[in-house]
This record gives sequence, C-alpha cells and structure tokens, in this order.
Amino acid sequence: MNFIFDNDRPIYIQLTEQIEKCIISGKILPGEKLPSVRDFALKTKINPNTVQKSLIELEKKQLIYTERTNGKFVTTDIGLIKKYKEKYAKATAKKYFSDMNELGFNNKEAIDYLNSIGGK
Repeated sequence: MNFIFDNDRPIYIQLTEQIEKCIISGKILPGEKLPSVRDFALKTKINPNTVQKSLIELEKKQLIYTERTNGKFVTTDIGLIKKYKEKYAKATAKKYFSDMNELGFNNKEAIDYLNSIGGK
C-alpha cells in the first residue's frame, strides 16, 4: 500500500479514503489484519494521532473493527464493502460525465469516447 497525500485537504480524510479504496478494491482483503497505528504511522510518515483518527472514521463506517488485544481487522461483510464500492463508482462516473460536459461532450459522446479508447 502506497499512500500519497496533498496539502488541499486534511491528511486523516485522505488516509481514510485511501484505506477505504484499498478495502473496496480488494488490495486489503475482508478479515485481514491491519498494521498497528504505530506501523501505519511509520510507513506513511504521518503522526500516530492522525492515523488513529482515520481508523476511528473507518470503524464508524463499519469497514474495520477492533478485537481487543488482537488489533484492527477489515470487515467480513461483503455486502457492506460492495455498497461502498458502488458509492465510489457512482461518484467517479458522475465526475467523469461532469468533466466531459464541461469539455463540450454530451453524455452519449462521453460514453462513445470511453468505448473508443477501451482499457487503454
């Protein structure tokens, strides 16, 4: 997991979103144990308090849970993971169409453009 941050938004929000994307994309598997707060902080070069704040947000979303003395784990609720994946996909598609509309493409032209470039 490589995390990249910008200065435009709070780091804990960016970390939360990036871990969430790792979970919904399968880079972090359901039931997988997460690194400790300390390990996350060292790996990402982020203050441990910021990492903890991010993990609290993920627990509120029920994407991770804590087992006392064992650490934090990714949810095994595949339905919940799918729900978040669909949420991200919808937001990504809306942004794509909005950006393409700003460039003068209508939605059909934007879809045709995607089809023309395929997976390139």
